[in-house]
This record gives sequence, structure tokens and C-alpha cells, in this order.
Amino acid sequence: MPSYSDVHRAVRVEKFKIWFAWVSGGIIWLIITNATKDVAIVSVITQVLLVVLGILSTIAAVKMTRALNRKDDAARREVLGDL
Repeated sequence: MPSYSDVHRAVRVEKFKIWFAWVSGGIIWLIITNATKDVAIVSVITQVLLVVLGILSTIAAVKMTRALNRKDDAARREVLGDL
């Protein structure tokens, strides 16, 4: 049975990975959008994709973070005996 500090550390690392991937993906999409700004139809398509995929990836990242927070909270309650 892992201790609370082990679970908390693992949750913190996973949250960092999630948000690092989110930021990295956003930067990549902004670079792609900037690179296609001179091509009319491709620029519009990449801008729409940037917005849609940005919203979807944000929703996914928030859901994953909330799930990790619940896991962390359950481990804390188990250690403290607040079941």
C-alpha cells in the first residue's frame, strides 16, 4: 500500500505532465497557424482547428486534473481516517 506522500508526489508529477503537454501542444498549434497565415483557405482551417482542438484539449486536461485531485483526496482521507 503506497503512502499518502507517494500518491501525492505521483499526482503532482502527472498533473505537471498533463499541463506541460497542453502548453506544448498550444505552442505547436500557434506555430503552425502562424506558418500558414499567408495561404487563405489553409489559414482559416488551421485557425478553426486551433480553436476547436484548444477547447477540447483544455476540457480533457481539466477532467484529468480533477480525476487526479479526487485520487489524491481519497488517499489523504484514507491516511487521516476520514472515510
